Amino acid sequence: MSKITTELLLERAVPRSTRLRKIETLNLSKLQLKTGDLDPRLFSRLRHLQKLDLSDNLLDKFPNSLTLPDLRVLNCNNNKLEDVTALKQFPLLEELTYENNVYLTLNDDYKVMFLLQNLRLLNGKDITKLANHVRRVNSRKLTSKVTAHWEKFFHDQLPEKYTAEQIKSIRKKFLKSVQTNVVYGPSSLSEFTRWRVKMIAEEFLAQSLGLELNSDTEEEKTDENEEESTESPREAAEDVAQVVHIYDPLVTVTPSKRKRNHSKSSPGNKRSKTQANTEEEAALNPKKSKPLHFLQCHSKGNSREDFKTQLWSCVFEPVLDSGARKDPIVSSSRTVATCGGESVCLIDCETGTVLKKYKVATEEFFSVAWTTLTMVISDSRKKAHNILAAAGRRGIVKLIHVAADFCYGEIKAHKKPIATVCFSPTQETHLFTASYDKRIALWDIGIPDCDYNFKASQLLVLETASVPLRIALVPTCPEQYLLAGCEDGCFAWNIKLDKGQKSRPFEAIFQFPDEESMTTSHRVDGLAFLNDDVVVSKSSKPGCIYLWSWSRSFDAKGKGCQRTMPAVILAELEWSTTDMSYLTLSTCPAREYVFCGDEKGSVWMYNLSSHTTAWGSGKGKRSERRISPTQILQWPELRVNGEQPPEILVNNVVADPAFSYLVVLTSVNITAIWKKS
Repeated sequence: MSKITTELLLERAVPRSTRLRKIETLNLSKLQLKTGDLDPRLFSRLRHLQKLDLSDNLLDKFPNSLTLPDLRVLNCNNNKLEDVTALKQFPLLEELTYENNVYLTLNDDYKVMFLLQNLRLLNGKDITKLANHVRRVNSRKLTSKVTAHWEKFFHDQLPEKYTAEQIKSIRKKFLKSVQTNVVYGPSSLSEFTRWRVKMIAEEFLAQSLGLELNSDTEEEKTDENEEESTESPREAAEDVAQVVHIYDPLVTVTPSKRKRNHSKSSPGNKRSKTQANTEEEAALNPKKSKPLHFLQCHSKGNSREDFKTQLWSCVFEPVLDSGARKDPIVSSSRTVATCGGESVCLIDCETGTVLKKYKVATEEFFSVAWTTLTMVISDSRKKAHNILAAAGRRGIVKLIHVAADFCYGEIKAHKKPIATVCFSPTQETHLFTASYDKRIALWDIGIPDCDYNFKASQLLVLETASVPLRIALVPTCPEQYLLAGCEDGCFAWNIKLDKGQKSRPFEAIFQFPDEESMTTSHRVDGLAFLNDDVVVSKSSKPGCIYLWSWSRSFDAKGKGCQRTMPAVILAELEWSTTDMSYLTLSTCPAREYVFCGDEKGSVWMYNLSSHTTAWGSGKGKRSERRISPTQILQWPELRVNGEQPPEILVNNVVADPAFSYLVVLTSVNITAIWKKS
């Protein structure tokens, strides 16, 4: 017996109703409904229904004849949907959400954009511009390709007088050939392209030759199913990624205790984790200084109970105005990309809005980086676009065209996890990837054409003695030298591409003070340049952040590889005495600031503008006293059931170039954003 009855529909109407035909809003969420429970005869009486909520059920598809002629808003979140084509029966649909249906992919997004001509919002995002492109430009180009394929390969095969068997045979051959050979757009949309090509081919045959539409023989259907079975819906859901979700920030949060792994890292395992407890919402103490925004936007499965996802990397989006980009102050953006767990988020720091969210169900992202590519758009004009690279546990780099909300490609860069990535500041297509396979690779990611076709190539491989954790290009010669902080020391490589050797060992390893002697063997988990010469590095030694001179430490005139060089220390910063690893640091060169978080949720800030002049003269001696922080931002007093959470680790903290915003990433799935007054 169906779970849905007339009485249930009347009761679940919003507001409750006495007649089915009067219902305009209906909430059927969380009823464990299956497809068979949606009785078309009963639903056909909902003639004026405009809003329908079917979220949190067990639907795997929609019946083809629900007959809801006035439906405008449909929520299908958290079901098991495998196909969206039946939604074409709701032609007036304007808003559609189907998040957390693991079998649906980017291809399904494109299908509904084509099928539903009035659709404006998909999963909370305005898709008007993209949908118009799909319905018009995409369709026009595919139609042209299908017609050309017929004229070139099949036009002469059809005799002037033909039998029904000949029609059936040529139709079958044409449909199979055109779906195999007509290619357009990125490979991640191949399923949608095949679907549209078949549709266009059938329309072409019907309109041009009078051949009947949708007259598939059983044999044709079998062939098609065999072709598509090479990738199951689950595999597609795991492999295809999207930028489609918009979330509201969680202003009050509920962190939970995490255990720290103090041992050296194993491949792909940054820190061990414990299970998070389910708790009530936390309350902020208004008497304490607190961030402008708290966000919990990297939760697995969008769960607000997720306080175990670790957040690792964030970087501010560059401004596209090429005339201003040379000045970091003018080019400052308020949009930041963050990564952790299965997702990458774009956040507006001023409003706290998560602008976009990109997910890969089987990934754990460790690093993100921006570049700006000048791309040729459809009418042969050139336009600059920001591209985001994201990488992590799977060793794959995802390339995301942010303005188009589109992951247009991937590079299978390493067989082991990627710890960090960065782009060259002078060669916009050059990307460095540092991996747990003890290699740093340089890639040319190419520039995608108007159809998002691109070609990536590996230019260089740098061999490391241990796992590279942080990398930095030397500002005065970014095309010649790269620094890396690794599990067992700090190394430098010559990366000049005019050298013939594609695989290179390190050129230098740097020595640092260790009690009363110098040592090269220590974990360097923080590394950045404060200016053209001053390097800031953090080691696993408790409370140890060094500032040292690149030009006075590295002997560029020396010969040979794998040379040992003592780092010329300029100063040491006073920091936490913790021995916890992977609490990385960052710098704001334009404002001469250094930032580093600690094991208590605090952010240590150092304004070094009064020291850099002396260091730059070459006459400045090492300060015998550690430099104290200019300010320590204390983590706000968050209380859970009246108790303070015992451990919030700051994994990363980054300021925009103008130091207007400070973004803090934690070990408990919380992003905090401070705004400078």
